[in-house]
Amino acid sequence: MRHKSAIQYRVPYADTDQMGVVYYANYLVYFERLRSELLRESSASYREVEAAGIMLPVVEAVCRYKSPARYDDMLEISGWIEDLKGPRLKICCEVRKNGELLAEGHTVHVFVDTATRRPVRPPKSFDQFK
Repeated sequence: MRHKSAIQYRVPYADTDQMGVVYYANYLVYFERLRSELLRESSASYREVEAAGIMLPVVEAVCRYKSPARYDDMLEISGWIEDLKGPRLKICCEVRKNGELLAEGHTVHVFVDTATRRPVRPPKSFDQFK
């Protein structure tokens, strides 16, 4: 069974657009908020990964929008590590309000050596996801 993390997030006015709904690109920011917590809970924080000389750039981002979120909505953002093959890591995310799915998607990352900018094997703390 995979580890699933979730965070609560109340939509501030700054996240909305002129139509009064959350601006579409902010969902990727929500995915990143969740990703930071997920890594912290299940393996190693970004800080620990970076201290080991490794970066995790995004090489793919997908978001499917189902229903809009609005100012002051309380969102549950959840996610899990879906796949780890070689240096590639796929993290899936969902954004819900009162159980209703508003958006879902994923990001794909590559473990990259900070000095050489070349793909590397994930740290041992990620072995549980292979």
